[in-house]
Amino acid sequence: MDTLARISNNTPISCIHTFRSQSPHFPTSLAIFRVGRGSLTPIRASTTSTERGEVVLPPQREDDKQLQKGIAEFYDESSSIWENIWGDHMHHGFYDPDSTVSVSDHRAAQIRMIEESLRFASISEERTKWPKRIVDVGCGIGGSSRYLAEKFGATGVGITLSPVQAQRANALAAAQGLAHKVSFEVADALQQPFPDGQFDLVWSMESGEHMPDKTKFVGELARVAAPGGTIIIVTWCHRDLGPEEQSLQPWEQDLLKKICDAYYLPAWCSAADYIKLLRSLSLQDIKSEDWSRFVAPFWPAVIRSALTWKGLTSLLSSGQKTIKGALAMPLMIEGYKKGLIKFAIITCRKPE
Repeated sequence: MDTLARISNNTPISCIHTFRSQSPHFPTSLAIFRVGRGSLTPIRASTTSTERGEVVLPPQREDDKQLQKGIAEFYDESSSIWENIWGDHMHHGFYDPDSTVSVSDHRAAQIRMIEESLRFASISEERTKWPKRIVDVGCGIGGSSRYLAEKFGATGVGITLSPVQAQRANALAAAQGLAHKVSFEVADALQQPFPDGQFDLVWSMESGEHMPDKTKFVGELARVAAPGGTIIIVTWCHRDLGPEEQSLQPWEQDLLKKICDAYYLPAWCSAADYIKLLRSLSLQDIKSEDWSRFVAPFWPAVIRSALTWKGLTSLLSSGQKTIKGALAMPLMIEGYKKGLIKFAIITCRKPE
C-alpha cells in the first residue's frame, strides 16, 4: 500500500533522494518513488496497514539505535589507537596542495584546520567579540574543545556517542588543567541536552557525516546557538548533483555504500543540500567552500602510519571494526580522486 506525504518546496529534495538511494542504513521500503512539482511536492513511500485499515509508516528508530551503537563501538575501539599515533585531534589536517609532510607536521596541520575554519567563519580577532560558550558536537577525545577553550578563554562542553571518548576527553582536560573550562558527556547530537540559545560558537568538526537525519542535525545546531552565534560545520559530502541529475551515478552510490559500511555512516548529502537546510532556518551569512585540495595528503598519511610497526601492532590488537575501517581507507582516497567525495566547510550565523 502507498501513502501520500506532502512537504514544502523549501525542503532539499535532492538530499532526501540521495539519502534513500545511497545509505545502507535506510530500509528499501523508504525509497522515494516520485518527486513532483508545484506548491506542495508529493512523495510516495511504501507502508503497511493494520487490520483496521490504519496506515503504519516503517519504523526508523531501531535502525538509528543500531547505527548509534555501531558508531559508539567503532570509536570506543579505535580512539586510543588514533591518539597513540596521531594525538588528540581526530580530524583531517589542512595542508598546502601537493605537500609531503611528516607525522609531526600532520599534527600541526590539524591545528591549522581549526584555525582556518575559524578564519573562514570570520570569528573576530577582537577579544571582546570572542565566543564565551562553545559546544563541540561530535567531540572525539576533546582536542578541538580544549584548543578553543584555551584560545578564547571560553567555557565549553563536548558531546559524543562514545563513553570511552567522553571519559578520555575529561581525563585529558583534567591533566591539562582545563577541567574547570571544558567537560564532556555522552549525548545524541540529534537530541542535544542543552536549552535553546546556549552557545556563541557551535562547532561540528567531521561529525555531520554520522548523522542519519541531516535536517534534525542542522536544526539542533541552530537551536542551541545563541542569537548572533556562529555555526561551523566541517564535514564529508558527496559532490553536488548537476541540474539534470536526480541522484548519483550507480558506481558512485556503490562506492559510498562500501564506505558507509566501514565507518558507520548513514547517508551522504552535498554541501548544496546543507546550504538549503540552513536557508530554510533563516540563518544568515551562509557560505561554504570545497577544501578537498587542502586535505589531499591526509588519507595517504593515515595509511602510511597504519603500515608502521606501531600502527600494525595496534591495529591487530584493536578489534574487527577498527581493522575494517583501516581496510576501507583506500576507498576514501578513490572517492576524493574521482571527485565524488568533497571535504566541505559550511558556516553561518544565527540572527540577533
